[in-house]
Amino acid sequence: MAKIKVGILGATGMVGQRFVQLLQNHPWFEITEVAASEKSAGLTYKEAVAGRWKIGSEIPDRVANIKVKECIPNLDCKIVFSALDATVAGQIEGEFAKSGYIVSSNAKNYRMEADVPLLIPEVNPEHLELIKQQKKNRNWKGFIVTNPNCTTIGMVISLKPLQENFGLKRVIMTSMQALSGAGYPGVASLDILDNVIPFISGEEEKVEAETLKLLGRLNKDKVENAGIKVSAQCNRVNVKDGHLETVSVELEKKPRIEEISAAFRYFNPLKKLKLPSAPEHPIIIRAEPDRPQPRLDRDLENGMATVIGRIRKCNVLDYRFVALSHNTIRGAA
Repeated sequence: MAKIKVGILGATGMVGQRFVQLLQNHPWFEITEVAASEKSAGLTYKEAVAGRWKIGSEIPDRVANIKVKECIPNLDCKIVFSALDATVAGQIEGEFAKSGYIVSSNAKNYRMEADVPLLIPEVNPEHLELIKQQKKNRNWKGFIVTNPNCTTIGMVISLKPLQENFGLKRVIMTSMQALSGAGYPGVASLDILDNVIPFISGEEEKVEAETLKLLGRLNKDKVENAGIKVSAQCNRVNVKDGHLETVSVELEKKPRIEEISAAFRYFNPLKKLKLPSAPEHPIIIRAEPDRPQPRLDRDLENGMATVIGRIRKCNVLDYRFVALSHNTIRGAA
């Protein structure tokens, strides 16, 4: 089939660079447009990111010489993947949706809007039904779909099979979040070296609110939040990529630990669709007592898996485990 033309908004930043990397040679999509701020507009993409390309691989040849445009809805594409900062994303993404583009947004601006899907494909694909209401409410020709905060994604993928099989009541999560989650240049080296920073502005609130919407039930044209309690504490640590989270859960049913492991291992609701970017195993279990670890496990399934280990009983709730996800691949781009 003919490939679908796509553009990237905020293409010169770290998440935009990930989009460029992940979309090269994609069987369904072809990058035809890259857009960024006024200072980059008119340059080739290679010129615009000179000295700032932070992805391990080389800039794809086909994208390197595309001229960067401003983030205005006159781009030659059907879908735009938005890596825009939240300070500007709201207005720009709305203008693209109004003009008929499909907008896949990584920004927080529309995530909690009642008529906008907040989506993890393996978790809540039925929430895409909100698009009909969104277009009607806003008189848009196109629409916006958002992905969650990068910290939320790994945790919620691990929670979904537990919710489905045993019912969820309470969740306590503590994160150890990678530096790349702060963008570039990110956290100053003298602040993070020999240190852990126990505060990331707005992060805990986003994790707690987004989890309820993601695990909520679609009722006609709205999402009813999940009736669970979530407590999150978020920390920045001196790791390049990969958010590690310790999670404790209280469940409605009281399964054996073997049943918990099986629920994780066999969770793969999109398997029959054979989507080109989807991981063959959305959840991978590591049996070693000291895994998962960011450096060793973050790139499993091309960075798209949630890696779980240390599944054991909890003395306060029911069970506890450690979850790892790649924050700029699965979490952002």
